[in-house]
Amino acid sequence: MSSHLPDFLAESALSVANDANASVAHVRIAQHDNRGVSTRDGNVENIASDSATALSVRVVHNGAWGFAATNELTHEGAADAARRALEMARISSAVMNEPIELADEPNYGTASWVMPKEIDAMAVSDDDVVALLQDWNSRVAKSSVVNHVDAHVAMGRDTTFFADLNGNRLTQERDRISAQLTAIHIGEGGFDDMRTCAPPAGRGWEYLLGKGWDWDHELAALPDYLEEKVKAPSVEAGVWDLVIDPTNLWLTIHESIGHATELDRALGFEANYAGTSFATLEKLGNFKYGSPLVNVTGDRNSEFGLSTVAWDDEGVAAQQWDLIKDGTLVGYQTDRSIAAKVGLDRSNGCAFADSALHTPIQRMPNVSLQPGSVDRSTEDLIVGVERGIYIVGDKSWSIDMQRYNFQFTGQRFYEIKNGKIVGQLKDVVYQSRTPDFWGSLTDIGGPSTYLLGGALNCGKGQPGQVAPVSHGCPSAVFRNINVLNGRKEASA
Repeated sequence: MSSHLPDFLAESALSVANDANASVAHVRIAQHDNRGVSTRDGNVENIASDSATALSVRVVHNGAWGFAATNELTHEGAADAARRALEMARISSAVMNEPIELADEPNYGTASWVMPKEIDAMAVSDDDVVALLQDWNSRVAKSSVVNHVDAHVAMGRDTTFFADLNGNRLTQERDRISAQLTAIHIGEGGFDDMRTCAPPAGRGWEYLLGKGWDWDHELAALPDYLEEKVKAPSVEAGVWDLVIDPTNLWLTIHESIGHATELDRALGFEANYAGTSFATLEKLGNFKYGSPLVNVTGDRNSEFGLSTVAWDDEGVAAQQWDLIKDGTLVGYQTDRSIAAKVGLDRSNGCAFADSALHTPIQRMPNVSLQPGSVDRSTEDLIVGVERGIYIVGDKSWSIDMQRYNFQFTGQRFYEIKNGKIVGQLKDVVYQSRTPDFWGSLTDIGGPSTYLLGGALNCGKGQPGQVAPVSHGCPSAVFRNINVLNGRKEASA
């Protein structure tokens, strides 16, 4: 986007809204750039890229929302979008139940923010991306246990401009990057695979060169992990203690806490994709979500976080707040209208749209389980377990539409006997209910075990929107968790 174009377009739209006496008018101009490269056994399977730029206008007029968007980035296109948004508000006001109010937010004037990075991944050539994946492939494929190798790199950039009637002119840019390699074994015993556990991150190309993740170590170990899994015994179903690594626990946090503490779900205003939530408003301040060791925060400002921004898509500044404190539900995720609806003075900045063609909706921030005050290692936690399973890496999951009953699997499962790892198991599926699971947390790792995991593709809304989000956590111990044998369950 040209440096002067956003201001010009915003003024075109805002003047129309102001002349019509709209009480609120937001203009968003967003450019979204994405790239992906995939290989199979070192051969290029796909190279793709896309870029989209659009403008949207959202107003509150006569107490109702109105929204319109356009790809026509001209004076007339912006003005027309504002007129259409006002007309939508007029139609909506005839059927609304109660007028829209927004929680107050300070004015930040003209400001900008760029997510820090060392190497611009979007400027790395396709040939260099392919060369990296082929190098990774060659390291893993030389093992006799590996029959096939899939590898993939994804990267993206969001450049957004926000303007409103209060004088905000906010520009920001954030990047993200992700890579995975999966080693596949096909033999007499059937099919097994093993995938890298590196999380996606808000970083540049330096991340794939070893800044923030030890790719060399993981790729060297992956064939051995796979070979041990192929030979591993199938788990005995029953009750086990679990030591869960951050590479697995982030996803449990996402599904059982992240989605459950979205206040629009808890109030019943949102049910798309993932349903509503059992963590309803009357539970705030009194519901025991977990043990006293469960301290969960929401934030939009974690370093390298996928949901990290300077301002959300309603112009609310990034902040951090408590969701669960000492095991008790104490907060939710909000945008400005939801915050006002429940009497909060301020939104905590959870409005996001994955395109200017979509209206911002309440979306998940970085939601993270805080580490213990004593810096205990994962090994320290394992020593305290007599009979258990240490779980590493995420894989499949299932959770009900109230975010209450769930089951999860992983990449690797290590049997623990008398405080020591004795080898891998396979076919492990752990199953619980959200408050029972978090209530069973009895021991927690320290800051040295903390890792920021996450996903690029969290879905919500109708029409559906996709958002990147991170979840930090340490290693943790959960007692007396029901474990299923996934292979036997599938064949039953």
